Amino acid sequence: MNFQTPYRQCKFLVMSFGQINVAATFMDLLNRVFNQNLDIFVIVFIDDILIYSRSEDEHAIHLRILLQILKDRYLFAKFCKFEFWLRFVSFLGHITSTEGIQVDFKMTEAVRN
Repeated sequence: MNFQTPYRQCKFLVMSFGQINVAATFMDLLNRVFNQNLDIFVIVFIDDILIYSRSEDEHAIHLRILLQILKDRYLFAKFCKFEFWLRFVSFLGHITSTEGIQVDFKMTEAVRN
Protein backbone atom coordinates (compact mmCIF):
# COMPACT_ATOMS: atom_id res chain seq x y z
CA MET A 1 0.00 0.00 0.00
CA ASN A 2 1.42 3.37 -1.00
CA PHE A 3 0.18 6.85 -0.32
CA GLN A 4 1.38 10.29 -1.28
CA THR A 5 2.27 13.07 1.13
CA PRO A 6 3.16 16.61 0.08
CA TYR A 7 6.88 15.83 0.24
CA ARG A 8 7.29 12.15 -0.54
CA GLN A 9 5.65 8.81 -1.12
CA CYS A 10 5.19 6.54 1.90
CA LYS A 11 4.87 2.79 1.74
CA PHE A 12 4.81 -0.04 4.22
CA LEU A 13 7.93 -2.20 4.33
CA VAL A 14 5.94 -4.95 6.04
CA MET A 15 2.28 -5.80 5.44
CA SER A 16 0.15 -3.76 7.80
CA PHE A 17 -2.67 -5.19 9.88
CA GLY A 18 -6.17 -5.02 8.45
CA GLN A 19 -5.17 -5.42 4.82
CA ILE A 20 -7.71 -7.53 2.95
CA ASN A 21 -6.49 -10.59 1.01
CA VAL A 22 -2.88 -10.11 2.04
CA ALA A 23 -2.31 -13.85 2.51
CA ALA A 24 -3.84 -14.70 -0.87
CA THR A 25 -1.88 -11.95 -2.60
CA PHE A 26 1.38 -13.07 -1.00
CA MET A 27 0.72 -16.71 -1.90
CA ASP A 28 0.00 -15.65 -5.50
CA LEU A 29 3.33 -13.79 -5.56
CA LEU A 30 5.23 -16.83 -4.29
CA ASN A 31 3.44 -19.09 -6.76
CA ARG A 32 4.51 -16.78 -9.60
CA VAL A 33 8.07 -16.52 -8.31
CA PHE A 34 8.51 -20.30 -7.94
CA ASN A 35 6.27 -21.25 -10.88
CA GLN A 36 8.95 -23.26 -12.74
CA ASN A 37 9.79 -25.28 -9.62
CA LEU A 38 6.35 -25.86 -8.09
CA ASP A 39 5.57 -29.54 -7.57
CA ILE A 40 9.07 -30.41 -8.80
CA PHE A 41 10.87 -29.61 -5.55
CA VAL A 42 8.90 -26.70 -4.04
CA ILE A 43 5.49 -26.42 -2.40
CA VAL A 44 4.14 -23.03 -1.30
CA PHE A 45 1.27 -22.50 1.13
CA ILE A 46 0.58 -18.91 2.20
CA ASP A 47 3.95 -17.98 3.76
CA ASP A 48 5.43 -21.47 4.07
CA ILE A 49 7.88 -22.74 1.48
CA LEU A 50 8.68 -26.45 1.54
CA ILE A 51 11.64 -27.84 -0.42
CA TYR A 52 11.77 -31.59 -0.93
CA SER A 53 14.42 -33.75 -2.55
CA ARG A 54 15.44 -37.39 -3.00
CA SER A 55 18.98 -36.96 -1.63
CA GLU A 56 21.07 -34.54 0.41
CA ASP A 57 23.11 -33.53 -2.65
CA GLU A 58 19.95 -32.82 -4.62
CA HIS A 59 18.54 -30.93 -1.63
CA ALA A 60 21.61 -28.68 -1.48
CA ILE A 61 21.11 -27.84 -5.17
CA HIS A 62 17.39 -27.17 -4.68
CA LEU A 63 18.08 -24.98 -1.66
CA ARG A 64 20.65 -22.96 -3.60
CA ILE A 65 18.18 -22.48 -6.48
CA LEU A 66 15.41 -21.35 -4.13
CA LEU A 67 17.61 -18.89 -2.25
CA GLN A 68 18.93 -17.48 -5.54
CA ILE A 69 15.38 -16.97 -6.82
CA LEU A 70 14.48 -15.08 -3.63
CA LYS A 71 17.63 -12.96 -3.95
CA ASP A 72 17.04 -12.20 -7.64
CA ARG A 73 13.52 -10.99 -6.88
CA TYR A 74 14.57 -8.94 -3.82
CA LEU A 75 12.46 -11.10 -1.51
CA PHE A 76 13.68 -11.62 2.02
CA ALA A 77 13.10 -14.33 4.60
CA LYS A 78 13.97 -14.45 8.28
CA PHE A 79 16.83 -16.89 8.67
CA CYS A 80 15.65 -17.78 12.19
CA LYS A 81 12.42 -19.19 10.69
CA PHE A 82 14.27 -21.59 8.39
CA GLU A 83 14.57 -25.27 9.27
CA PHE A 84 17.22 -27.14 7.30
CA TRP A 85 17.89 -30.80 6.52
CA LEU A 86 14.81 -32.21 8.25
CA ARG A 87 14.21 -35.96 7.92
CA PHE A 88 10.48 -35.45 8.45
CA VAL A 89 8.18 -32.43 8.50
CA SER A 90 4.61 -31.81 9.57
CA PHE A 91 2.98 -29.77 6.81
CA LEU A 92 -0.71 -29.07 6.20
CA GLY A 93 -1.91 -31.90 8.41
CA HIS A 94 0.44 -34.51 6.99
CA ILE A 95 3.80 -35.86 8.03
CA THR A 96 6.22 -36.17 5.15
CA SER A 97 9.36 -38.24 5.62
CA THR A 98 11.74 -40.51 3.77
CA GLU A 99 9.15 -43.24 4.34
CA GLY A 100 6.37 -41.37 2.53
CA ILE A 101 3.38 -39.23 3.46
CA GLN A 102 0.92 -40.01 6.23
CA VAL A 103 -1.79 -38.19 8.14
CA ASP A 104 -0.63 -36.20 11.17
CA PHE A 105 -2.92 -37.69 13.80
CA LYS A 106 -2.34 -34.71 16.11
CA MET A 107 -4.37 -32.68 13.61
CA THR A 108 -7.28 -35.14 13.63
CA GLU A 109 -7.39 -35.52 17.42
CA ALA A 110 -9.98 -32.76 17.85
CA VAL A 111 -12.31 -34.49 15.41
CA ARG A 112 -11.86 -37.91 17.02
CA ASN A 113 -12.48 -36.64 20.56
